[in-house]
Amino acid sequence: MGFLQRVPLVVQIVIGLVLGVPLGLLLGKDAGQLKLVSDLILQLLRLLATPLIFLSLFHAILTTNIKGRLAGRMMWILMSNTVIAILIGIGVANLLMPGQHVKLPAAAAAPDKKPFDPVNDLLGKIPKDFLGPFSTNDIIGVICIGVGLALAIKMLKGGKFDAQIKSLETWVDFGLQITLKMLHWVFALVPLAVLAVVARVVGTTGFEPLIKMGWFVVSVILALLLMCVVYVIRLRLGSWVSIKQFFVGAADAFAMAFSTASSAATLPVTYACAKEKLKLREESASLGVMVGGTFNHDGTALYEAMAALFISQAIGQHLSFSQQMVVVLMAVIASVGAAGIPEAGLVTMIAVFNAVHLPIEYIPLLLPLDWFLDRCRTTINVVGDLASTCILDGKTPAEPLAEAAT
Repeated sequence: MGFLQRVPLVVQIVIGLVLGVPLGLLLGKDAGQLKLVSDLILQLLRLLATPLIFLSLFHAILTTNIKGRLAGRMMWILMSNTVIAILIGIGVANLLMPGQHVKLPAAAAAPDKKPFDPVNDLLGKIPKDFLGPFSTNDIIGVICIGVGLALAIKMLKGGKFDAQIKSLETWVDFGLQITLKMLHWVFALVPLAVLAVVARVVGTTGFEPLIKMGWFVVSVILALLLMCVVYVIRLRLGSWVSIKQFFVGAADAFAMAFSTASSAATLPVTYACAKEKLKLREESASLGVMVGGTFNHDGTALYEAMAALFISQAIGQHLSFSQQMVVVLMAVIASVGAAGIPEAGLVTMIAVFNAVHLPIEYIPLLLPLDWFLDRCRTTINVVGDLASTCILDGKTPAEPLAEAAT
């Protein structure tokens, strides 16, 4: 176990992929029995998805100080970016249909064919009682309760309950850290889930689905590039920072994001680039990077929406328009609850899949590709953080440029 702890998770996942191929060939059709292994591990992840998203959102809303018109403008920029990112991801997935190139065994449950009904499909997900969503693992209901509670408690700040609220923030953070610790125990089993899923796919359908997963990689990269173009356009229209200044000044943050695959680990570098190289105002840098970075995970939201459509296409369970709208809603929420660490995206993806009744058993099949795609989408997350901060800073610099002074 000590040796395994020293081996990075991505290496363990690749080992699981490599060993899964000969195991699938050896077992043949009997490899289908390995579904029990992957189902058990994914069930544990599903168990922890609810507390992770609830505590992450609750903690983020409770501890961030968002006030004034500038904060309202920041939230509009971030939320509009996230929605645009998800719509780009869904648009590319519907246009290129990467899942149609990968034939996977169909899901046991029949797809939901009911027509689009915004009241029943979206508003109907608002919880009818307080404890029900927690007992049924209803992610959307838990999120509604968490956001409502956090906002209500936040409005009581600055009064006689400050001591209790401060203590509550400590306990919420404590609960979040406990959940993350338990998640890392389950993450240690994820390579076994990858091995089981790969062996099952190879044993029952052959190599072709694994080879054609490249269509998904190409589709995701194309969607991320299109989102980068959106950032550039919004930057050009809404900020005094030029496109050249932006990419030169923020190069260190982008390189750090790609190398670590963690927007949280990149946060100090992102802030330094905003303040020292892009010369943004202190208020804009603090609000846009330190606060906005907590909520902004556009690349993650885009990826999780595309993953849902990819798997639905691969198993022949095509999502209706109403289900794709639910994917948009859940991807927005899950992107906020991603906790800023690479592994948490796996758990929030389970929440997106559950919302539209997609089988989560094929999620481990995406993990061998995730080493590269995670770095790409994290880089886009940081591009979004800095582009939003530049837009927040306005169309005039804080002080005259050096060239103008001379």
